[in-house]
Amino acid sequence: MYEANFSWALAELKKGARLARSGWNGKGQWVQIQVSDVNSRMTLPYFYLHTAQGDLVPWLPSQTDLMAIDWVEAAY
Repeated sequence: MYEANFSWALAELKKGARLARSGWNGKGQWVQIQVSDVNSRMTLPYFYLHTAQGDLVPWLPSQTDLMAIDWVEAAY
């Protein structure tokens, strides 16, 4: 069985994927990488989370997220 670990997730995120963990409780949550552009105040890429309530917030993976093997592509 293939384990969808954070190494796989990071590679997919860098390609522009939206990912989630099957273990996350919030339905509709996903994470993505934002790359800066001419309109951005940020100069480097960063993670952001789409919350279950529909908000977008900065996100840092926890130790649990880094060690998880339940990463999946998020439904659009």
